[in-house]
Amino acid sequence: MKNLITLGFAIALAHTAAAQPAKPAPILPDQIQWSGGANGAAQSAMVVGAADKAALYQQRVRMPAGAKIMPHTHPDERISVVLEGTIYVGFGEKFDEAAVVAVPTGAVYVAPAGVPHYVWAKDGAAMYQEGGMGPTGAAFLPTE
Repeated sequence: MKNLITLGFAIALAHTAAAQPAKPAPILPDQIQWSGGANGAAQSAMVVGAADKAALYQQRVRMPAGAKIMPHTHPDERISVVLEGTIYVGFGEKFDEAAVVAVPTGAVYVAPAGVPHYVWAKDGAAMYQEGGMGPTGAAFLPTE
């Protein structure tokens, strides 16, 4: 009986050890693969997930001072948090500097699915991270 109890205890310990969660695998800033950025434009990087997958994703966007992201929509709701600087966000089909709202470092805003919006790094360089449930994409509205 004693051997049976010892065996049961050993099996329970082995199962507990096997069920331990994996160690965190941080994605460090120098591992992020940026794209875009030509002629003073914003750069973006998919940090977690993929745009074409039906799963959660996190994308990072960095904007040099004065950069504008013109009116566009996304098929999914996006939740954005400003990591550095201040971004100015407006909703609508036309870029309207008078209609933007300041979103400073640490603040969060939500861009509902299908709602045209635009972003401006009016006061200086800025970086934000946004996420949602994919698949996702961006459809830019025609400019005049």
